[in-house]
Amino acid sequence: MLASSPLHAQAQAPYDGNLQRLAEIMGALHYLRGLCGAKDGDKWRTEVQALIDAEAPTGERRTRMIASFNRGYRGFQQSYRTCTPAADLVIRRYLEEGSRIAREVTARYSN
Repeated sequence: MLASSPLHAQAQAPYDGNLQRLAEIMGALHYLRGLCGAKDGDKWRTEVQALIDAEAPTGERRTRMIASFNRGYRGFQQSYRTCTPAADLVIRRYLEEGSRIAREVTARYSN
């Protein structure tokens, strides 16, 4: 899980909802991939940290993104103690959804 910083007023970007969903997906993947024996260690935590640092170095946006990551992690931590076929399905679907969100945000908002 990630630690948050104090809240500061900061404008919200039009794609913040997408980024928060992406952070939540990464939190879930961080938990489930480890549970299911993936050898990618802290990959998802590192990826979301890079996204947060690039998009929201301080303030409320950063806090919301961290909270989304933690919500994704905790939600599956409470439901899954072992890897199951359902957990594998969630992993596949979240990898697809996360890729789609990243492509759409990049296509729509990049320079």
